[in-house]
Amino acid sequence: MANVAVIGSQWGDEGKGKIVDWLSSRADVVVRFQGGHNAGHTLVIDGVTYKLHLLPSGIVRKGKLSVIGNGVVVNPWALMEEIETVRAQGVEITPETLVLAENANLILPVHPAMDEALEAARGKGKIGTTKRGIGLAYEDKVARRGIRVCDLRHPEFLKEKLEALLVHHNALLKGLGAPEIDLNQTHDDLLAIGEQILPFSGVVWKILDEARHQQKKILFEGAQGMMLDVDHGTYPFVTSSNIVAAQAATGSGIGPKAIQYVLGITKAYTTRVGAGPFPTELNDEIGNRLGEKGHEFGTTTGRKRRCGWFDAVIVRQSVKVGGIDGIALTKLDVLDGLDELKICTGYELNGEKLDYLPASQVDQANVKPIYETLEGWNESTFGARSYADLPAAAIKYIRRIEELIGVPASVLSTSPERDDTILVEDPFFV
Repeated sequence: MANVAVIGSQWGDEGKGKIVDWLSSRADVVVRFQGGHNAGHTLVIDGVTYKLHLLPSGIVRKGKLSVIGNGVVVNPWALMEEIETVRAQGVEITPETLVLAENANLILPVHPAMDEALEAARGKGKIGTTKRGIGLAYEDKVARRGIRVCDLRHPEFLKEKLEALLVHHNALLKGLGAPEIDLNQTHDDLLAIGEQILPFSGVVWKILDEARHQQKKILFEGAQGMMLDVDHGTYPFVTSSNIVAAQAATGSGIGPKAIQYVLGITKAYTTRVGAGPFPTELNDEIGNRLGEKGHEFGTTTGRKRRCGWFDAVIVRQSVKVGGIDGIALTKLDVLDGLDELKICTGYELNGEKLDYLPASQVDQANVKPIYETLEGWNESTFGARSYADLPAAAIKYIRRIEELIGVPASVLSTSPERDDTILVEDPFFV
């Protein structure tokens, strides 16, 4: 029996919500370990759609403990709003079912304000941030001026920390011509929201250590995707946290040996939201078809996703850097009806062939995909629950992806419904 970490292998939006929900039905504890409310996981359970941003996907399952780890930056107002929204859908959320790490850093009103002002100042050089203050909160965390959940228990100390933080940010806001943030108002607002979120706070590392010794199955739920990792992604068009599986340990307070299997969620084609390099992007009829059939709009932002052919180079890179043992291949059905499919097997840069995505922002913008063409299929794969239900050409496509990325497709997802899943290898029992 293994503890499992789930991460995205592309630029996010790979369909992690459904897979994590599917896995969480057999887990005892589900842990979010990085990111913030810029994440968006959509679950469809018994015809009911849940859109989650901060809450772990296990929250909709009875008898599961959901944990928000120290690696997550938490907007307390967004968290409470999400709790109330999900409660209104009939889900019970109490301090017995949800624990928030007491050492998690908070997103304050100044963070989205700074995010907005800085993105506006960048002009044509915009990063494509969601403007929710995620990166600014991580910046404060690293600069050691962040406000943490545990600080809300001490009003006077909280005010001292807030004052020091706002001296920094208000100077920048003033310089950017943006309104400054009021200290007293922020302090009062934090104390008020603190009354609501403090009952959920707990010592997460200790809770997880006890769960391990009780041999409970722990599922670590990542957000975004490996190509958005702040170290290993398409920098600077990335998120502000690490997405590699190793972050599951750091972002929750558990040793790396506690994670025995890493599942990389992988879309059968490629998408990304916002600015940044995208070697296999299709600005044509096929790209539009993938977007329409795949309903490619962001759960959090509603932004239209850019679509392209499957890029085996970036997924192979994610497998190696992220420690992925097997993939869950999603949205195979979106490719139904295409006469032929292309897979990117390498890049060309200045006359040289590459089998990896280079780190340089200039080089990433200039690589050209090298494609291999495969036969498509006209039969429907939607809702398939066994390999016997798949067309031969679809199986050939899957097998070629496995060869190119170096790990097996352990799970296949053929619709948003949780039971429309083909299990090849159970990550919990490897």
